Amino acid sequence: MLERLAEHPAARRWIVLGGLAGIALIALSGLLPAGGGQEQSAPAGEDLPVSAQAYADGLEERLARLISSMEGAGEAQVLVTLDRSAEQVYATEERSAQKTDGEGADGESQTTYFSVRASDGAEQALPLTELQPVIRGVVVVCPGGGSAAVAERITQAVTTALDISSARVCVVESKSQKETGG
Repeated sequence: MLERLAEHPAARRWIVLGGLAGIALIALSGLLPAGGGQEQSAPAGEDLPVSAQAYADGLEERLARLISSMEGAGEAQVLVTLDRSAEQVYATEERSAQKTDGEGADGESQTTYFSVRASDGAEQALPLTELQPVIRGVVVVCPGGGSAAVAERITQAVTTALDISSARVCVVESKSQKETGG
């Protein structure tokens, strides 16, 4: 079928014109600003440095909303503790040299950080990735925390959401209204 189509001069002309139009569109797309002239902002949660406290606060808020919406839990308060803050990992090259003399071998290593130069001339290390803070533990306080079944469902939800072991999650019942004077 394609062979017969290629034999006709008019069909060949249309194929060549279509190919040239495609190439022209590709070339023009490289000249136009991304997003059709609109400024692009970073997607939420990407490439934005976050302090450890802000990270923990965000987790606490999201977990509290999640747990409060669970059957039998009630209004939840959540505390998240962290082992360390976020950590940047930079591109490096490590070189090591071995020297030997009459008394034995002596090793020497040197680490070089790769850097990039911005358009304004500033030079900065080339980041490879950012390691998120490590969660030490989670405490959940809610009216339904006294029920073993509710506490188990909350523990399961938290361990699944944060990918941590159940040993790092504590669910307790909050004080009743009578005990708090209300």
